[in-house]
Order: sequence, then C-alpha cells, then structure tokens
Amino acid sequence: MKKIALLTLLFLAATIVYAQNSEKVKILDGMIQQGMTDWKIPGLAAVVVKDGEVVFKKTYGVKSMATKEAVNGQTLFAMASTTKAMVAMALGILVDEGKLDWNDKVVDHLPNFQLSDPYITADARVKDLLTHNLGIANADVLWVLDSISTDLTLKRFKHTKKIYPLRGGFTYQNIMYAAAGEVIAAVSGMPWDRFIEMRLFKPLNMNRSQTRAANIPKVENSVTPHYDFGEGGVQVVDRNYSDQIGAAGMMWSCIDDISNYLKFVLSKGIQNQDTILRPSTFKTLFQPHTLIPKNQFYPTIKLTEPNWLSYGLGWFQHDYRGQKLDFHTGSLQGLIAIAGVIHDRNTAVYVFGNMDHAELRHAIMYQAMDLFAFDDEGTNWHPKIFELYETLKKERIKGAQKQIGARMPNTSPSLDWNAYTGNYHHPLCGTLKITSDNETLKLDFNEFQQIEASHWHLDTFMTKPNKQWTSASAMVFHINGKAKVASLEFSGYTFTKSN
Repeated sequence: MKKIALLTLLFLAATIVYAQNSEKVKILDGMIQQGMTDWKIPGLAAVVVKDGEVVFKKTYGVKSMATKEAVNGQTLFAMASTTKAMVAMALGILVDEGKLDWNDKVVDHLPNFQLSDPYITADARVKDLLTHNLGIANADVLWVLDSISTDLTLKRFKHTKKIYPLRGGFTYQNIMYAAAGEVIAAVSGMPWDRFIEMRLFKPLNMNRSQTRAANIPKVENSVTPHYDFGEGGVQVVDRNYSDQIGAAGMMWSCIDDISNYLKFVLSKGIQNQDTILRPSTFKTLFQPHTLIPKNQFYPTIKLTEPNWLSYGLGWFQHDYRGQKLDFHTGSLQGLIAIAGVIHDRNTAVYVFGNMDHAELRHAIMYQAMDLFAFDDEGTNWHPKIFELYETLKKERIKGAQKQIGARMPNTSPSLDWNAYTGNYHHPLCGTLKITSDNETLKLDFNEFQQIEASHWHLDTFMTKPNKQWTSASAMVFHINGKAKVASLEFSGYTFTKSN
C-alpha cells in the first residue's frame, strides 16, 4: 500500500509540474506570436532549457517571404555575435591545455599584431581581445565596406585611433575577436573555425552548425535576412558573408543544435561526463571583466533597471531580479539572435530571427526567465519593449534629420556632376570609386559594396537604401580653393580624392 501511495504522489506531482509547464509554454508562445506580428518577423526559433531539460522549443513562420517555406528545428540561422562566447570557450580549452594563458601578450602569439598606439600594442593581453576595453575606436566599417582577408583586416585596423587609455573604458570591438581567432590558430595549429568544429561542435553534437557564412549557400534549409523598408514593406535583403571577421560573429546554427549548446552551458563545461572546460576556466568566462557605462548598454535597462552592468568573456551581464544574467545579442543585416543564462537558476534561453533588429528577442529572453527561472508570470515584456524601441526609432529618425540639417530648398551642387566622380581613398576603409549616371552618383566601395546616392542640398548627397546598404546616409563633399573636390565625409571617415 505504501508503494502504491508513493507512486500516486509521484504521479500527482508530475501532473502538477506538467500542468504548470504547459501554462508557461502557453504564455510564452502567445507572447511570441503577438510579437512576431508587431515586429513583422517572417521566421523565428526559440528554446528554453531548465535543469538540463528542454522545457520550451518552438519554431515559427517562414525561412523566406519569397519561398514561404516553414522554419523547423534544423533550419540554420545566423548566430552573429553570440559566436563570441564560443570563441572565448575555444581559447579557454587552450588555457586548460597549458598552451595559452589569458594574460599572455598578444604579440607573443601574433608578432605582426599592431595598433595605432605602441603602448597598447605591446601590452595588450589575450583576455583584452575579448573585453572591448583596449582603448581603440570601433572600426566595423572595415568589414561592412570591404571583403578582405583577416590578415589585411588586422593590418588596416592599425589606422584606427586610440580613444581612451588601455582598459580605461568600453567600446564594442568586433575586429579584436577576429584577432582572437588568429590567436586560436597560432596556438592550436589549425584555423579557429576548424578548432571549434572539432573541439566544441563535434562533442556537443552540433552537427548542422557552420563556422563559416560562406558555407550557407551550400547547405540546405537556411533562412534569408529581411528588412522593413517602411513604405516599401518587409523585403528580403542580402546575406552578409564577412568571414574575415568570422570569429566575431559569422557562425550559423539551428535551434536543435543550440539546445545541446545550452545544456552544455548549464552543465558548466561538462558534456556527457567529459570535461570540455575546467570549472575554474568556465567560471572565468562568466566573471565580470569590464564595467560598462549605462549609455553604452542596451536600451532595455530603462525597463529592467539593473544596479550594475558588465562584460565577461563573450557575455554582457547585469543583475535581474536579484540574479546575475549573462546574455549576448547577435545582429547581422536582416538577422538576429540572443542567448541568455542565469546560472544560479539553471535556466538558459536562445532565440533566432530573420528580421533586422527585431527586439522581440529581448522580450522573449526576459519573459522566459520570469516563467522558468523565477516560476512566475512576471512582466508582460513584449508590449513594454515594443513601445520602448518604437519610441527610440522615432527619436533616432529625428536625430538623424537634425544631424544632417534641414534640407535647403532649391540648391544645386557647386560643381558639375562629373566633378564628383573619380577615386577616393582612406587607409582604413580602402578605395571608393564614384561614377555618375543621370544625376545619380554610383558608389563602389572596394568592388564590394555598391550604393547609389542622390543630391540632398549644396554639396551633400544622400545614399539610397538597397538590399546591401539599408540606411540613408549623408555624403558631404568638400571643395578646395581651386573649385575642385578635395575629399568627402562618409560614415565618420574622410576619403581623399585622388588627383
């Protein structure tokens, strides 16, 4: 009788847990469906892992608005900057093997490593490549406007200016993760992407995952990126294949594979009783290494109101409901991701989407944590986050218009249209070739990024959004005393015209 009573109690307990989880799944699923409508997201995949078990995993919508094929658990999405955590883990494996130390000088492994400041060059440590506080300005224009080798990318990066002392601030820096990938190659004897395939993807059974964006057209079942062009509607845009900075964010995965990854993260570096990362090394990855000013953090802090903000090794961090939340977003043109984990509650979340900067990802992460980490409904995050970002979007549009200046009516370029054509150069950004066609300037950056621009006012032109370049950006030409174009300003850089 006692045995029957015990079995009955266990059955009732299991039934209660199932009912509770079913209600949580219903709440999260409903929020996601409403959020996809409001954010106009074509396709999405989300997973929540709690205590080593998948408690929520669903796919939504389509891979492409053009094909209307449904997303499934094997559909590949861009991991984008959530790649960074895996690169840090790969370095951690080499630390465990005694082949590397976090405080090794970068130049000891990459002798050609060079920054604009000689002191920072000489003293930069491997760990510094991961924490965004070297003191060098952001230079994402390198891979946005050109398609060059990793080696040449790092060589050009030396033209990026120092903006604060070494380890004296925070500036998000993709290029240094590319350098971290080169450190992996130098120390391990194999390319960083191959190392991750062998030492992380294989043991974690991430069999669909890809370390190079260039592989995606060769692999079946992947999403296409989308962008909301406003009056032009949601359209498919071009994929980004900038594998020269691959270690910063060019890996792709599917929600089935990511489920295994989240289990590994919650097991603190253990996979099937095999130690992939030693406990001390795993702990180092998630320790705060850099403090982040509020004005450089995600706008969601206006709603979550954390007491502190920091960055680990591949993870943003802040307190949420009294617990440390480690998370990271991933954003490439038309594609998004987010990973989040609260170790003390054994809960991890991951979201993929194929709509540019669809911040529903934040709402899903926080809502999932409320439901599964804290076991309550918490806050209905989607409407709050949607309203926040819609307000910020309007403010950003107004700010851009103000920065450009009110359009002066009835003005013309100072010179003949052909005077603006020719080759322009910047040591960091490369070569820009401008041609003219029927009062439209055609811009060709390094035979890679093609954009058109029309006259705005005086000697300012405005780029036209397209499937490669999705924003309207000002180009300001400067005329010298000889009534000739001397240079132009674009995206914060001054290109000098060749004679």
